[in-house]
Amino acid sequence: MPVVWGDGCGVPVFGVWWDAVAGGGDRFEADGGGVGPGVAGVPVRTSGGGEVLSEVPGAAALVVSTPGAEPVAEGGYGAALLLDGWALLGRQDLRASEEALRRWMAAAALVRPGVEGGRVIVGAEAGVPVVQALVRWDPAWLAESELAERRELGFPPAVRMASVDAAPDALAAVLDEWELPDSAEVLGPVPLGEVDEEGRAERERA
Repeated sequence: MPVVWGDGCGVPVFGVWWDAVAGGGDRFEADGGGVGPGVAGVPVRTSGGGEVLSEVPGAAALVVSTPGAEPVAEGGYGAALLLDGWALLGRQDLRASEEALRRWMAAAALVRPGVEGGRVIVGAEAGVPVVQALVRWDPAWLAESELAERRELGFPPAVRMASVDAAPDALAAVLDEWELPDSAEVLGPVPLGEVDEEGRAERERA
């Protein structure tokens, strides 16, 4: 019964111990150098980067995978440990929660059903809505919650948005020439990248 383990940012996990992995009470260690000494008598397979596995046998094994590179296990995985949830949820992206849930559910779908002993462990705060959606196995609930919040904040898809990046003078010219409806709201311009002592940057966004 293989075990799949994926970290949230595609890098070795630091200081994680997991007992009783893949049967027999063996111990697995991961440290700053990557996967540690392994599990006695249990092979460790990696999937990601330059070598992505499409499938693994249904024998006892520890499979270390980066997100999106999880191989299919014959008969399903015994457990999935989804680490570093903060790395997915903390991205500066409007769709970070959606993407995290998509990746988590894709990995969890490779695990055996709970009635057959399958387990999914996620390394994130239990009260976070996306974690609740995973526990409930209810992406529609998260979508409804996200949509309500975006309506309140005026974010897509509740509203239509467009952004323009350009040099400050060019951006100012575009904003002056645009004929926008009365309901439109212009946000910015804001500097992109490094700014000088006067707060100016080579490019701006509005």
